[in-house]
Amino acid sequence: MRSYLVRRLVLAAPVVLGVVTLVFLLIHLIPGDPVEIMLGESAHPADRDALREALGLDRPMLEQYGSFLWGLCRGDLGVSLQQRRPVTALIREHYPATLELTLAAMLISLLIALPAGILSGIRQYSVWDHSTMFLALLGVSMPNLWLGPLLIWVFSIQLGWFPVSGKGGLAHLLLPALTLGASMAAIVARMTRSSVLEVLREDYVMTARAKGLSEARIILKHVLRNAMLPVLTVVGLQFGALLAGSIITETIFSWPGLGTLMVKAIQTRDYPVVQGCVLLIALSYVLVNLLTDLLYGVIDPRIRYEGNRE
Repeated sequence: MRSYLVRRLVLAAPVVLGVVTLVFLLIHLIPGDPVEIMLGESAHPADRDALREALGLDRPMLEQYGSFLWGLCRGDLGVSLQQRRPVTALIREHYPATLELTLAAMLISLLIALPAGILSGIRQYSVWDHSTMFLALLGVSMPNLWLGPLLIWVFSIQLGWFPVSGKGGLAHLLLPALTLGASMAAIVARMTRSSVLEVLREDYVMTARAKGLSEARIILKHVLRNAMLPVLTVVGLQFGALLAGSIITETIFSWPGLGTLMVKAIQTRDYPVVQGCVLLIALSYVLVNLLTDLLYGVIDPRIRYEGNRE
């Protein structure tokens, strides 16, 4: 198991490095000058040059990239160009809010999707099945950019049940989490239904029925355990989609998380903050997928046995 973890982490390092490098190049190629944004268009050229030199933006791009990588090796993500604060401090302030929103969205989506998908697979072609798949199609088709304002208009403005924006208690969390988790719930429900239908056709399920086992015991003991493996894969992959979708959702609901921080940093060309945020998102995605692989062995003992044998 230890060698497997080391091997996965070694393979993940080039992926994270590639993502960070790509973002570094893209953010530097976007039109706009952070010095001009900070000082304004009417600033004296000498003041611009002095600030650009102080921030290290007058150096060649390759030299800036080398400095960024060297700082990364030392655990230093640099200093924000706009706020003049360490990037790590800014991330520590905003990441807990993003993690709270992401986990809440995942919890809501799983609580909705798993029971709905299982019942749809068991009751194929029923009214429940058709209704669930229709709602899943709507969930996949509606982007956060459209669903968020719709939920605000209905539940905040018209009904007055929830706050419009901001971060507070459970009432502030529910609408953003529902907006962020709707697409994941639809995808997981469809995958769960397909996986349950596939397992129900297996020979060992027919054998269990021939032995006279109750339908409830067959579903709980044989079907669900084997049907959850592909669902777990989708859930792990969707975590990255939730992190990416949180950027839009946090902007819509004024949620003070990593997405809001990154949007402001992109608008002001705050290179270190953008790079730090993307690096953290990439690392989170890699770690969640590693955890997903480890959970395979819990669900399917054959995978654990093969891993130990290696």
